[in-house]
Amino acid sequence: MVYENPDGVRIGLEVHVQLNKLNTKLFCGCSTEYHDSEPNTHVCPVCLGLPGSLPVINEKAVEYAIKIGLALNCSIVEQTQFHRKNYYYPDLPKGFQTTQYDFPIAGEGRIIIEGEDGEHVVGITRAHMEEDPGRLQHMGSIDRSKGTLINYNRSGMTLIEIVSEPDMRSPKEARRYLDKLRSILDYLDVFDGDLEGAMRVDANVSVHWGERVEVKNISSFKGAERALLYEIMRQKNHIRRGGEIVLETRHFDEARGVTISMRTKEEEHDYRYFPEPDLVPLRVADRVPKVRETLPELPDAKRERFMEQYGLGETHARALTTEIKVANFFEEVAAKVDPKDAAVWVSDILKGELNYRELSIDAFTVEDIVAVVELVTANKITEKSAVEIIRTVLDDGGKPQEIVEAKGLLKVEDDIVATAVDEAIAENPEAVADYLGGKEKSLNFLVGKVMQKTKGRADAREAREKVLAKLNE
Repeated sequence: MVYENPDGVRIGLEVHVQLNKLNTKLFCGCSTEYHDSEPNTHVCPVCLGLPGSLPVINEKAVEYAIKIGLALNCSIVEQTQFHRKNYYYPDLPKGFQTTQYDFPIAGEGRIIIEGEDGEHVVGITRAHMEEDPGRLQHMGSIDRSKGTLINYNRSGMTLIEIVSEPDMRSPKEARRYLDKLRSILDYLDVFDGDLEGAMRVDANVSVHWGERVEVKNISSFKGAERALLYEIMRQKNHIRRGGEIVLETRHFDEARGVTISMRTKEEEHDYRYFPEPDLVPLRVADRVPKVRETLPELPDAKRERFMEQYGLGETHARALTTEIKVANFFEEVAAKVDPKDAAVWVSDILKGELNYRELSIDAFTVEDIVAVVELVTANKITEKSAVEIIRTVLDDGGKPQEIVEAKGLLKVEDDIVATAVDEAIAENPEAVADYLGGKEKSLNFLVGKVMQKTKGRADAREAREKVLAKLNE
């Protein structure tokens, strides 16, 4: 199937990734652990940009930036340089942002996602380093706020801005790009994506191959998908009414689910970039080989290995390798039980129950899921009982064996099932007649009766086979 892109949608994303696992900020020694602190308590003259203060580059931040670039299949520049991007905003008191301009640390990479019509390559234009500004907190919505507070704790945190080509053709592809990017960054262990502000998205979107509009500062992946859906609809309706799409910057109001015009879009020359005089050019090429040695096995490579080593289908392999914690969990389980059983129970059952409760894989132990799988494969409990055990562990705690005993979940013996089948058939002659007359649904009714009589402790598949055998005698 080839996706025709009937509305001519083009989406490019600029993702700001905050490297919050560094101990200190990009150009000073202020701690990065500010998230639970009082406002404006993690600041110094450098991150406030006070006169006379001088920046000193964080070497570990450079290493992380190279690592990200390599993981995104980017080329790494021989020598990079910081520039001043001049603009005034209340959360940027020195009047410029220290960033990279014509020598970004990484460029021309790619990410492969699941597109509308199969695997889809999204080009990476560049990935560059820059400092985070402070944070504005509006009292109410941004267009109706009665006041704005500024917290500079975030000021000077290391950001990597990853800019994609406008290769995505729908909000769904944009969401999958963001999920894949988050997955790669988690594998690299360069940031904690659960912290506030860890990933922020600016989206450039156009329809009918026309002028683009930028939607800024979207704080969640779900928000990005909603903002894009709204903005595409807004642009299509505007064009349908005879309007013209202009280059502008819009804000996404998550509470109302709408985008709001903020200003016309600045061009590059508006920022009057010039080289940062307080930082010398930085040669990075010599560092690349050493950083490359630290790269872990990334999601795509791990998926291929899972298919080859464990004999998994692509769907299971993909589901198990999206999150590094889940992938590691699966491998521990697969070392103790049949890998294909492990894949089914971890990917299809356990992940579903965790997602329903918005829990991570940390909420369950390898030991407990191994115990559940062993009980099922030993034919001691039914699959239905196994699911009940997993739900009980998550909701109320306890160990699988204790739950089996407390709830009487051991499977009933074959002769008890056979007796239940005989009784179900004898007590429901109309259902038997209906089935024999061609009504397939009556079979389900009879199997249900067997399950009732065995209090759910019979295997439904085996009960069905026994009912069928009895009816066909």
